[in-house]
Amino acid sequence: MPIPSDDINSGRIDTGKTFVPIHIAVLTVSDTRTRDDDVSGDTLVKRLEDAGHILCARTIVRDEQARIVAQLRTWIEDPRCDVVISTGGTGLTGRDVTVEAFKSVFEKEIEGFAVLFHQISYAKIGTSTVQSRACAGVARGTYLFALPGSPGAVKDGWDGILKWQLDSRHRPCNFVEIMPRLMER
Repeated sequence: MPIPSDDINSGRIDTGKTFVPIHIAVLTVSDTRTRDDDVSGDTLVKRLEDAGHILCARTIVRDEQARIVAQLRTWIEDPRCDVVISTGGTGLTGRDVTVEAFKSVFEKEIEGFAVLFHQISYAKIGTSTVQSRACAGVARGTYLFALPGSPGAVKDGWDGILKWQLDSRHRPCNFVEIMPRLMER
């Protein structure tokens, strides 16, 4: 039975609060994709812009851990980037190294993201969801989310989780409202 995330979450938007747009970088990890055929990246950009957020950067990097880490570190250090969302490289093949790259820069992992992603995905593709290693974390005040490379998985991650948690009006809590406190020590 599908998880009705729109039904559950749409009633949690406090319309009395002001929407705060955030700056999001989109990273496609692929050995074969180009800007002309990056359907998953395009899907993600359209959704985040439709939600009222700002695309601050977008690029494609090969499935090489050092390149992924370098790009993540560049955006983590950029004060114009609040969030990085990647698509691709979260599977089980030898070239799938996105998760290893992300986890090497995390200061804190957001374990619940993967759990919820798998619940949403299971409702749509059944046990095939176990082949995804979607993950999320925080580094130097920047949220980092790694989604699988299929357009369907991007829709699941955005529509079912990120659309809501990146909305400053979502109740009882959301990622945006705690952004000023991410660097606390």
